[in-house]
Amino acid sequence: MPRPTTAQLSYGSCTVIFSTLAMLLLSQTSSGVGIAVIAVSALMLGLLVAMTVPMPKRPRVVAVRKPAGAEREQAEEPVLTRP
Repeated sequence: MPRPTTAQLSYGSCTVIFSTLAMLLLSQTSSGVGIAVIAVSALMLGLLVAMTVPMPKRPRVVAVRKPAGAEREQAEEPVLTRP
């Protein structure tokens, strides 16, 4: 399993903090059960956001081909491209 990136960690953490604050302020709950439900739902939302942030893609290796009439003195070198 790949390690989470910095973007994933920061987006997930910010989501947990801000969604917890927003839900607590909007619901105006003071019971322990209500706070626990809000905290768990904010953690799940933060996890969902962190996992949906796209992972960086690895560059593809593409072989460059020369025209048929060109000399082939040098070996063909792969070229790295980003999609």
